[in-house]
Amino acid sequence: MSEQGPHAPGSENVRASGREPVFLLPGVITAMIGVMVAIQAASTFVLNQDGYGQLIFWFAFLPLRIVAAGDNLSLGLPLIWTPFTHALLHGGWDHLLINMAWLAIFGTPIARRYGAGPTLILFFVSSAAGAALFAATTLWSGAYLVGASGGIAGLTGAAVRFIFQPVLVMQNPETGERVPVGRRLASFADLAKDTRARMFILIWVVLNAAVPLLPIFTGTNVQVAWQAHLGGFFAGFLLVGLFERRQ
Repeated sequence: MSEQGPHAPGSENVRASGREPVFLLPGVITAMIGVMVAIQAASTFVLNQDGYGQLIFWFAFLPLRIVAAGDNLSLGLPLIWTPFTHALLHGGWDHLLINMAWLAIFGTPIARRYGAGPTLILFFVSSAAGAALFAATTLWSGAYLVGASGGIAGLTGAAVRFIFQPVLVMQNPETGERVPVGRRLASFADLAKDTRARMFILIWVVLNAAVPLLPIFTGTNVQVAWQAHLGGFFAGFLLVGLFERRQ
């Protein structure tokens, strides 16, 4: 699939070609999935237990490092990269497969609208925002964070800003042909008025905010980083406008 060219904001190019693409996903989404699958395969089939422990130690996000850095600054050094690299690691194949399906669904409209660079920026900035909220709520627990869900939540929050909007149609002044040019980015006021967008956001926030209450009803701890989901979602939701082109 091609990325956005010099058309109206939000439009998608359709290039005539004699061959169908091997993958129907945008290239950047396919590449992201490939990298995460390769890392999971290496951690499963190549690394021994000690090697996997080192992978988690150096590349997972561990908020307790913030405290430890007060006594030994070198212990906090991985905080420079782990807010981003944790998004490339997963706790197992089931964790990875769920996130990859989610990435394909919500990352695809972002990649087609904005291109590879903005997609990666939104993903990693949202991952860092999710890690920040995770740190704020688990600082002393010793828990660590892995998984792409914070970054994908950011792509989801960004996509919400336009996927529920109607397709804009313009008339070609020369031919008179009516041509679809994409969906506009909705303002916050527009989203508040749109029933589908409003309900999606409400359900998303409520479901994730309710995760800490699940042990009360189930009696078991749920290993879901709801903080990363919420932090990432609102980061993408708020930042996507920076990549919107004006015409």
